[in-house]
Amino acid sequence: MRCVILALTMLAACPATAQTTVPTEVLSESGLQDWIVNFRPKALAAGIEADIFDKAMADVTYAPKVVKRDRNQSEFTKTIWDYLGTAVSDLRISNGKAALKRQQKLLSEIEARYGVPASILTAIWGLESAYGTFLGSDPVLTSMASLAYDARRAEFFEAQVIAALSIVQSGDTSLQSLKGSWAGAMGHTQFMPGSFIDHAVDWTGDGKRDIWDDDPRDALASSAAYLKSNGWVTGQPWGIEVRIPEGFDYLLANREVQKSPAEWAEIGILDTGKKAAPDYGAVSILLPARAEGVAFMVFKKFAVLETYNTADAYVIAIGHLADRIVDAGPLQGDWPRQDRTLSYAERIELQTELAAQGFDTQKIDAKIGPLTVNAVRAWQLAQGEVPDGYASPRLLERLRLSR
Repeated sequence: MRCVILALTMLAACPATAQTTVPTEVLSESGLQDWIVNFRPKALAAGIEADIFDKAMADVTYAPKVVKRDRNQSEFTKTIWDYLGTAVSDLRISNGKAALKRQQKLLSEIEARYGVPASILTAIWGLESAYGTFLGSDPVLTSMASLAYDARRAEFFEAQVIAALSIVQSGDTSLQSLKGSWAGAMGHTQFMPGSFIDHAVDWTGDGKRDIWDDDPRDALASSAAYLKSNGWVTGQPWGIEVRIPEGFDYLLANREVQKSPAEWAEIGILDTGKKAAPDYGAVSILLPARAEGVAFMVFKKFAVLETYNTADAYVIAIGHLADRIVDAGPLQGDWPRQDRTLSYAERIELQTELAAQGFDTQKIDAKIGPLTVNAVRAWQLAQGEVPDGYASPRLLERLRLSR
């Protein structure tokens, strides 16, 4: 349950905007300890007992590697095809089939209560912790406090510190067991502390919401409860692979453009069997690698999975892995494998060059979001190219040559 773009290490609830950036060389152990002293009244005002705070924070130390990874996570991106190759590998599929079989009774019961299919929960479990084999071993409070002290996203991470302290105070787990990824994601299905407080459930009925135990029941049920609370639509697919016809208006490949499957079929967008997709309501077309890659028709359920992680590649991986676990075949389309992902510096250059040529991205932040995609599309239209908005190394080279 994470928010990094393909680094996949943090919950999607992370804010998109940064706050004050302090040079890392200014941050220190003594600075963190001062921060803890100053933060104590805020935590106590939020309901944390003084003895809980003092005991829990006594061993918290500054973790510069955590801060560095958080600041530089944009460099750890992969192309979607490389990511899917790992996320939906033959081994992960076979292990997923075994995990589903092993937990079939439990998963069926969870599905009956929350409406989330066993295959989806198994896929989340597999992608987040390799079916419980790697839950993370970093002290959550150390990670959260270090990131709150860093101050770039202080409000979010201060809330996570308070949530983590609340978990200890409630007795859901011990301070010694409060461990997770470097970014604070915890348990079999990698909940951030705040989402744990809001959505975790005690499926076993033992009085604890224990997502860290070898027994995955509470964790799997908690993920189902999380998805249901975010609008899960029972019976609807997450997405369907489709074929894009020649002459398609790529400006329609926009999440804000929604049509019924029948309406898409009228302009030639059919499933891989050359049939109109089933009608589950208004859907949009997603082209994660634009004109040259695999195309998907995505349903409301796709947006619900995005609340778990905002990266399209992550959601596609969850949906496709879930499908493969229940014996669906591989994707039939292909990817522009000659491309690689743009580096951080190249994304900055792309945005700067677009703005210089009159196609303003409105931000120079290295994030290839809707504003940059629209600027790329406008530039492509001006050049007489297919306006698919795909920011590739080949496009950057053409942009350089068009000065």
